Amino acid sequence: MSGDGWLRELVRDIADYPRPGVTFRDITPVLGHADAFRRCVDELSDRFAGAGVTRVIGIEARGFILAAPVAYRLGAGFVPVRKAGKLPWAVAREEYQLEYGSDKLEIHRDAIHPDEQVVVIDDVLATGGTAAAASRLVEGLGGEIVGIGVLIELAELEGRAKVSDRRLEAVATI
Repeated sequence: MSGDGWLRELVRDIADYPRPGVTFRDITPVLGHADAFRRCVDELSDRFAGAGVTRVIGIEARGFILAAPVAYRLGAGFVPVRKAGKLPWAVAREEYQLEYGSDKLEIHRDAIHPDEQVVVIDDVLATGGTAAAASRLVEGLGGEIVGIGVLIELAELEGRAKVSDRRLEAVATI
């Protein structure tokens, strides 16, 4: 399994979901394939090894699945970033634009401390709005973004432009 074709073969495209004209990239076949899941976690972890990462942010919901084992591998804490209204304590909130609308992300106010080195992990970088919003949340709490790691970058949506001031690592670009 060389290159990133192995990952692309396991990603299922769902047309017109969640809205007409949008193609959803379903990573559940990747997660269900033990060797592929291990390789994704290893590749994301390896790209940030040695960077002094103290916290790994996982963006709801599929980002949680990837970020927790990456945090474990890096010896860092895991912090969930959730959609608005899901966290039970004091939060910082950031609104962002999606390919098909807008949404809000929240993080507990005590989840990141000043000068902590943070990696943001998600499954897909599409328009870049979610990754940029999560990064702003971290920085608003005093953390420093080491980079953003994703399984898949959808190049045609040009999301990299919204996070161009940050290190971006993608296991595959399609």
